[in-house]
Amino acid sequence: MPPHTTDATGRPVGTDPAAPPQGPVRRVLTVTGVVQGVGFRPFVHALASRLGLAGEVANTSAGVVIDVEGPDRTVAEFGRLLRSEAPPLAEIATVRCASAPPAGARGFTIRPSQPGAGRTMVPPDAATCAACLAELADPTDRRHRHPFISCTHCGPRFTVTTALPYDRPATTMAGFPLCRECEREYRDPADRRFHAQPVACWACGPVLRLTGDGTSTEGSPALATARRMLAAGAIVAVKGVGGYHLVCAAAHREAVRELRRRKARGDKPFAVMAPDVATAARLGRVGPAEEALLTGRARPIVLLRRTDPGGALAPEVCPGSPDVGVLLPYTPVHRLLFGLPGDPPGPGVLVVTSANRSGEPLVTDDGEAFERLAGLADAWLWHDRPIAVPCDDSVVRARPDGEPMILRRSRGFAPARIELPLDLRPVLAVGGDLKNALCLAEGRSAWLSGHIGDLGELSTQRSFERAERHLRTLTGVEPQLLAADRHPGYASAHWARRNAGERPVARVQHHHAHVAAAMAEHGLDGSAPVIGVAFDGTGYGEDGAVWGGEVLLADYAGHRRFAHLAYVPLPGGDTAVREPWRMALAHLRAAGLPWAEHLPCTAARPPELRRLLARQLERGLNCPPTSSMGRLFDAVSSLAGVCHDAGFEAQAAIELEAAAVRAVDAGGYAFALRPGPDSLLLDPAPVLRACAEDVRAGAGAPVVAARFHRAVAAVVLTVCREARRRTRTGTVALTGGVFTNALLDHWTAELLAGDGFTVLRHRAVPPGDGGLALGQALVAARTA
Repeated sequence: MPPHTTDATGRPVGTDPAAPPQGPVRRVLTVTGVVQGVGFRPFVHALASRLGLAGEVANTSAGVVIDVEGPDRTVAEFGRLLRSEAPPLAEIATVRCASAPPAGARGFTIRPSQPGAGRTMVPPDAATCAACLAELADPTDRRHRHPFISCTHCGPRFTVTTALPYDRPATTMAGFPLCRECEREYRDPADRRFHAQPVACWACGPVLRLTGDGTSTEGSPALATARRMLAAGAIVAVKGVGGYHLVCAAAHREAVRELRRRKARGDKPFAVMAPDVATAARLGRVGPAEEALLTGRARPIVLLRRTDPGGALAPEVCPGSPDVGVLLPYTPVHRLLFGLPGDPPGPGVLVVTSANRSGEPLVTDDGEAFERLAGLADAWLWHDRPIAVPCDDSVVRARPDGEPMILRRSRGFAPARIELPLDLRPVLAVGGDLKNALCLAEGRSAWLSGHIGDLGELSTQRSFERAERHLRTLTGVEPQLLAADRHPGYASAHWARRNAGERPVARVQHHHAHVAAAMAEHGLDGSAPVIGVAFDGTGYGEDGAVWGGEVLLADYAGHRRFAHLAYVPLPGGDTAVREPWRMALAHLRAAGLPWAEHLPCTAARPPELRRLLARQLERGLNCPPTSSMGRLFDAVSSLAGVCHDAGFEAQAAIELEAAAVRAVDAGGYAFALRPGPDSLLLDPAPVLRACAEDVRAGAGAPVVAARFHRAVAAVVLTVCREARRRTRTGTVALTGGVFTNALLDHWTAELLAGDGFTVLRHRAVPPGDGGLALGQALVAARTA
């Protein structure tokens, strides 16, 4: 009988639930989804044994295959419980069922896995579970203080898996033979570690070492020494599940300053690790949504609105930011760094930042760590379990309505499957060059890699290539089509062309991809267009200009530019991104406003430098036109006296938001909306004039910043109303990196929803370029 899906009871479609039992039956079920590496086979074994059923279960490249035999109603009950009682980390996507003649099987067994190209994904890495933490702290347990304690419900998965099916030989634990006790647990169906592939103990697991100053210690002494060093102000490179971190005491001003100096990080905020929710709540506002994110299996960095009145953080940790990024320990090593009851006191909060120099990829290899981190770290706390694929920490914030906004999707989320609203032929989308993540998709499934980073460095491009091979191995997707951004200079697009062979390469407009990503994660099939509000810093426009303040009418098949921010010159190209004062003066000039001496953006530079800029603007030398909303945020930040020079991406906008938070009831300015040659223009001249008048009147940066945020939210409502009037389209997608601004995201969505619009905001992928590849895949598969 050909395979068919089951109904809600687990009974094959077409059978009569009321029919009397006809004796023993045999069903072969193929289960797909996140069902490998999560204790699914042990769960199946226990369930079948509990119900008195016979048969076997095995991992295969097609999924978990269950051959089960017994009374008809009991087999049907097995099918129901298979979904309702699945292990915590499991996510069942489909259950296919076929009938077979009863074979008279006795007992239920777990068969060896069958090799082949993967298709059923391993889950993301999961934080240490409560049961393992209890054993870690129990002096009578044989895994007391073991730095690599894990079970079927927690521990590394994605970062240790090298192939499918998911079994120990296909992970980086292959080089650690199980000791007799661990082997017994691994083979015992009643044990929590039954077929847990990363299982290990002091006798057979990886070894943790502290190396520095020509000395090396192992195990618990290594952790105790590292904790003492951190308390004294040292910087320690700590190997995690997805790469190395640089760690120091967050309250130790000299240590934090030194870490900034060594990394050449400027004022970019550091993330911090707190031992528990109570400590996190002293650093920033923690509501129910934030607590759920902090304590969930993914354990991302969660952006909290800052409080910290008690001095738990040095001022140098996150200067100028309205938020502090906080995460809780997600590995046993992290938990032990804070110490167990009875340990000498150590740092109360730790700075935890990627162990690399600016622009370089995350360090995962131990040899590279000693070489590349020399001069950055005072010591190395490392272990000999290899990392199969780099995976940086994810970054998330909770919206006021409790919904999450993923800002960086990596450890804890990658490579979780994203369900698609329509069938795609196999496609590889390579994303953009900033915040790169790639996407493989086929059928109604898409898988995104972890965060790869900015592709400006050759080493990061090599990380991209490794991530692409790894994801292709795990998914089994062999793309027939490639998708890339239209920017002619993007390294990602060049890679796609070089590696396409005979396969077509679809070039997708940047902001169209952003809108398509939002549509896809909300399950829209593209049969009706949406109003896509795509605000970001840079995207290659169809007219060769630098776009970034776009309102599109779009579906997957195409888009039309309905409105955009009026063009202004971008003096010096990328130089203007690093120097917001340039954008402020360029915007003032475009608005017909003088460079008055009392304005902070004018006073920020000497007259001779301003004269050079004026000549550049007059002659149009290296002044490409831009409609970027991100650059307008930069301009207002400098105009208000908040930030004139940006040491990291979006610094001026982040600090402008931080100012606005302090004056949220300040009213608002107003853009002008006027007709352009082929679309409406959002004219910022009235806003800039009002900003300059407020600055002259001494209103203060917080008031100017808040009024500007209100103005941007209001103009989005105005232009969406106009689009609805002309097209009867009532769904709006808010996307692009500018909408990582929590204040703007909330105010804009609130206005739109209050006016009857259906508002799509990102939840599964980032609004910025980290979600670009998902949209590229949908557009390419529909249009190529």
